[in-house]
Amino acid sequence: MNATDTLIPLSHFPGSGSKVEIRSATLLPGGQVASAMMACRQWGLRARYVGKVGDDSAADLHRAEFARAGVDARLITAPGCASQQAFILVEDSGERTVLWKRDARLKLQPEEVQQEWITDARALHVDGHDTEAAIAAAGWARDAGIPVVADLDEMYPGVERLVDRVDYLIVSRDIPERLTGKADLRESLPLVKKRFGCMLTAATLGHDGVLAWDGQRFWYRPAYRVGVVDTTGAGDIFHAGFIYGLLQNWALGRTLDFGCAAAALNCTGAGARGGIRPVAEVEALMDRNVRCEGAVSFAADSDLAPASQPRL
Repeated sequence: MNATDTLIPLSHFPGSGSKVEIRSATLLPGGQVASAMMACRQWGLRARYVGKVGDDSAADLHRAEFARAGVDARLITAPGCASQQAFILVEDSGERTVLWKRDARLKLQPEEVQQEWITDARALHVDGHDTEAAIAAAGWARDAGIPVVADLDEMYPGVERLVDRVDYLIVSRDIPERLTGKADLRESLPLVKKRFGCMLTAATLGHDGVLAWDGQRFWYRPAYRVGVVDTTGAGDIFHAGFIYGLLQNWALGRTLDFGCAAAALNCTGAGARGGIRPVAEVEALMDRNVRCEGAVSFAADSDLAPASQPRL
């Protein structure tokens, strides 16, 4: 997915029927995989983005941003169609509310994706919005021995067929319950892994950090404490950090820490990509190790596990 985000900072979320003056409205590029690829490129990886845009000025903005960053963008144009847009209300606390619109003609079709765009990569990242295209791409990646990472925040029609082809499933907090019917992540994450055969299942928890299950133990990492400006894009940049660690062949604990630190720093800037920082700054935050309190129950599980960290 890609999107153009109109960022609207507010002192507080408006009540029903109220009038609230806004301080500004800033147009910025965003989108789950699009933002993740921008971060990966900034950290020195070669990155390709495949997606669909309209034939409007927003599409021109995406092209210009990808070109500036050096991302190999394979953009398919939907004629007579507006690109996906979102209006994001950002409270002074950093929490945000997203209002979005996406024309059905922006759906990326499997036949619009070329197999060679996928099979010369070292990792594939999908978000599930264009489910059938993602299923096709994940199948090509699997056949080529390429690991598939997924960022899912909704139960799109047919998404379980996509999960069947995912190696590293890192989803929003509610998705494991919706897949298994179990509310407790300590039950649902192992069930998802067993059912779909993923190498790793994990849930991002916002300011509580991330919880992952590797088949033998839980890995819990609290979020890093920073001065939050805007939480937009934090999950996207966490996934970018995970992919970066995966391709560096880091231990799982370090990879999760890098993702958490990269996500935290992104929250110190405005917009989905406003706080993408260099690798050295991400690692400096990791070294300082100033964490939020996190979720005590998850931390207890992690503390009981052996200290050694399996490699990804």
